[in-house]
Amino acid sequence: MSNNKCKEYVAEIFYAAIRAVDIRALVTFHVDMIGPAFRRSKYNRFLTIGFGKAVCPMARATEESAGDLIEEGIVITKYGHNINQDSGVESQKSKIKIHEAGHPVPDENGEAATEEIIDLVKGLNEKSFLLCLISGGGSALFVSPAEGMTLDDKKKVTDLLLKSGATIEELNTIRKHISKVKGGRLAQIAYPSKIISLIISDVIGDRLDTIASGPTSPDLTTYHDAYKVIQNYGLIELIPGSVLAHIQKGVQGLVPETPKMGDRVFGQVENIIMGSNKKALEAAKTRAESLGLRSEILSSDISGEARDVGKWLAKKAIEAKGKKQRAMCLISGGETTVTVKGNGIGGRNMELALSFAMEIEGVDGITLLSAGTDGTDGPTDAAGAIVDGQTVAKAKAWGLNPEKFLENNDSYTFFKETGDLFITGPTGTNVMDIQIVIIE
Repeated sequence: MSNNKCKEYVAEIFYAAIRAVDIRALVTFHVDMIGPAFRRSKYNRFLTIGFGKAVCPMARATEESAGDLIEEGIVITKYGHNINQDSGVESQKSKIKIHEAGHPVPDENGEAATEEIIDLVKGLNEKSFLLCLISGGGSALFVSPAEGMTLDDKKKVTDLLLKSGATIEELNTIRKHISKVKGGRLAQIAYPSKIISLIISDVIGDRLDTIASGPTSPDLTTYHDAYKVIQNYGLIELIPGSVLAHIQKGVQGLVPETPKMGDRVFGQVENIIMGSNKKALEAAKTRAESLGLRSEILSSDISGEARDVGKWLAKKAIEAKGKKQRAMCLISGGETTVTVKGNGIGGRNMELALSFAMEIEGVDGITLLSAGTDGTDGPTDAAGAIVDGQTVAKAKAWGLNPEKFLENNDSYTFFKETGDLFITGPTGTNVMDIQIVIIE
């Protein structure tokens, strides 16, 4: 099998995984059941809200299935992810208003759009039905700072945690405790309406309280947990005083905790996880086997430093190649982290791929694709990168030093120079990352 054929195969397997978590199909399936149930119910208002990088196809599918029932709707997505704009859906007098905002660091557009959603749902009663569409990225896009702090305060905290290598669970623990809407507080605002949340999971373990910081689910974390995160990363002296003061008040019981399991605000809430990384990996495995590759899913819970995971995957691939069995495919998924020490441009998938490429330098017959299922990796236009045993040798022949690019967290620039970026554009879904390794 040639290197080009392997690169074609890893891309083909990736797209098979994406099709398995096609959001429009998943939403249509559920909304087709919700519509008739609504007509038979006591409810007299049907409202739709949503937030996340994949919320636009979710909103489109909702309108296609239940457009006649929807009274009004508002959703928030990342800049460049409003696929409805290009399709002309908005020009057809859609009932669902779409806002674009900043991600992963929140911005003023996200704050303003969130206030619109709060205004829409805070007057709901027991005869109101709220369909909430949630996907990854919702934590940054659905943003409303707690009393006493500003959006700039939240932005600084988010930036500090991201650069410190905090996990998504740790980051969201902080977000939930400095927000008016996260950690079950949206359900609190919309009480006593009926809420059904259709959710695409982008977190390891599919924890409802972590996906988009759990706006409609009971929070399993506390102010004590939030304080520990800040303490563990040595940020006590760095975070804004208003944020630290708020969390300390929470620890002392001077401000209310996020709503927990058993709170009455969740009595009429139903949270449904429609798609996940595990489902995508299973589809990738099926496609790989149809291509004649013996396939194995290593894990759907990959986490840790991206460069360390790259080394681990490279070791697995080299070991598998040494067994001299027929061509195989190793598949994994999850969400790694990057502790930013340089000033380059990149993302966790590209950093993983660069680390992997350095480990397999000169080894023939191994090809890796690591990519974000949403089509973006960090603040770049790439989903990830494809590498093989010749990637580093090729770069060195062109005068590029892979070690320097890695240490500067500049994987995007490296792969742009070598021509190995994997660019898909927004995929319309978001179930964390996928790594696909083909071993000849």
